[in-house]
Amino acid sequence: MHGRAPTSGPADGAANAPHAAGRYRRDIDGLRALAILPVLLFHAHAPGFSGGYVGVDIFFVISGYLITGIIAREVDDGHFSLAQFYERRFRRIMPALALMILAVLGAAAWLYLPGDLEGVPRSALAATLFASNLWFFTDTGYFSGGADVKPLLHTWSLAVEEQYYIGFPILLMLLARTAPRWRTGVVAAIAAGSLAIAIVMQRDTSGFTFYLLPTRAWELFAGALLALGPVPVIPARWLREAIAGCGLIAIALAVGFYDRTTIFPGITALAPVLGAAALIHAAPGTRIGRLLGWGPLVGVGLISYSLYLWHWPLIVFTEYATDLPLAGGRQMAIIGASLLAGTLSWRFVERPFRDSRRVPGRAIFLFTCAAMGLLCILALALLVKGGWPSRFPPKVLAQMAGQQDFAPTRKSCHDTFMRHATPCVLGAAAAPDAMLWGDSHGVELTYALSLEAKAQNRSLIERTTSSCPPVLGYQAKDARCAAANQAAFDAIRADPGISRVYLAAFWANGDFDDPAFVGKLDRTIAAIRALERQVVLIGPVPPQPFDVPRRLAHLTQTGQLGEARGVDRAHVEARTVHLRALFIRWKARGVSLIDPVAALCPTGRCAIERDGKPLYFDSHHLSTAGARLVIAANR
Repeated sequence: MHGRAPTSGPADGAANAPHAAGRYRRDIDGLRALAILPVLLFHAHAPGFSGGYVGVDIFFVISGYLITGIIAREVDDGHFSLAQFYERRFRRIMPALALMILAVLGAAAWLYLPGDLEGVPRSALAATLFASNLWFFTDTGYFSGGADVKPLLHTWSLAVEEQYYIGFPILLMLLARTAPRWRTGVVAAIAAGSLAIAIVMQRDTSGFTFYLLPTRAWELFAGALLALGPVPVIPARWLREAIAGCGLIAIALAVGFYDRTTIFPGITALAPVLGAAALIHAAPGTRIGRLLGWGPLVGVGLISYSLYLWHWPLIVFTEYATDLPLAGGRQMAIIGASLLAGTLSWRFVERPFRDSRRVPGRAIFLFTCAAMGLLCILALALLVKGGWPSRFPPKVLAQMAGQQDFAPTRKSCHDTFMRHATPCVLGAAAAPDAMLWGDSHGVELTYALSLEAKAQNRSLIERTTSSCPPVLGYQAKDARCAAANQAAFDAIRADPGISRVYLAAFWANGDFDDPAFVGKLDRTIAAIRALERQVVLIGPVPPQPFDVPRRLAHLTQTGQLGEARGVDRAHVEARTVHLRALFIRWKARGVSLIDPVAALCPTGRCAIERDGKPLYFDSHHLSTAGARLVIAANR
């Protein structure tokens, strides 16, 4: 699960936390900078940082190293206290976190439209209770909204850390009392088990591997093992230089060459994790260690926690208000604003609360309880308001209602193969004579076709699977896609009553115009034609750079609905050059074409509304109104 799913710099120990031997290391603060800056630039869409999300994995290693060093030293000395440990954690985490959540609730209540506001108080409750990774794991799918409207999505990593630190100190205490010689072995075994689970589940698409502790714990344990000392000291300077250099290269390659399509986490997470571990262990006294100790990097490292807290909400709210991804001047402004907000939060919130002379231990516990209580009350109050629609006039609400204009059959008839359910037959009470085979783009199109079929006393079968275009031999992230496609083809072959097969997918997503993919589609069409079935290819739906109902609602707010325009037709055609090049050949073979581009973009600019109704329910899925328009225009 990636998409825009954000990464973050977790609260990885105090800014001047010692390492396992109790000595402050500037290079670790510099390493924090090398973690948070790629995260910031990745989320701001800066070129060259397509894998910047690996910064969170680097932070996990740093956290595991620093915190384990402190715990192990105090446990070994016999004066470790859980109360003192959580006092330090609360000082580090809660003041800046509470302020950020409070600001997010206020900004969302002022800015968000009803359909988008409802999820914010729920995520605020989860973030306050350090359970946001669990919440976002369950809050996935088409109807929960994308990452671009979840200003607290980045708190998932904080939740992972705090869940880890509930049990880890107790584990070290128990091992010290019962099996001190086995401490390193037990930690290594747990780390290996967590890594094994992550690798086995790396193609998981539910979010489990991305969000939950069992598949993330090994990254924290990697740092913990360094702190516990099983890795020998490297006496040779040249070897330390080489290992540190390899660590830096591993991180740089992950940041520069990983992207949203990379299967992550899992075995691919080894590069940033081992790279960070190599730098922590080998960098001191090397040229790379001196580089990491460079003043500007150390400065960014010091503010890394506050910077991570504030950068994502600033990006989300800016893109929401403008209906556009960050670019150009806005991009630079938000990067600068994030650095400024991080600096102010570190100087005026983090530092004062970490000073035990200014804020005693009892006060920090009282503050934490009060802050958590207040945030829960505010979140619940906002939750009771629902989307708080009374803030907006009816015309605005009518446009936002387009987010719910998906097929009434979507929940029951989509992804039936993945749910081991029987495919739906839609239309009249008659034997089906057609099938729509496709990904999620086919759901509303099937519904529109079923209305037409019902009027003709016909019916058709829906076989749609998320992120799985109807192409035999296509290898998706979810390995079950290939099986779903084979099952659909086998069903066509087994049922001679199916005389027509519709093929629909998100052809214009930028990934499917590869000549090799188009070749597989060509062979799939040939295979269906060999069964003497008619093929109807439903062409690319023009994707928009914004959520359409939200954009229309914003334009309605400002009295500019008449200026509603989508992307240029030329832009869509440029993204599907190889696919469209075969249309003439397919037509010559008897393949029919339903072309959404022709229906939606007759004058060059693509329509996004018709008769006051949004033609999409998000940025690229047609609404039922849009699907009916496309089917009617091609008859």
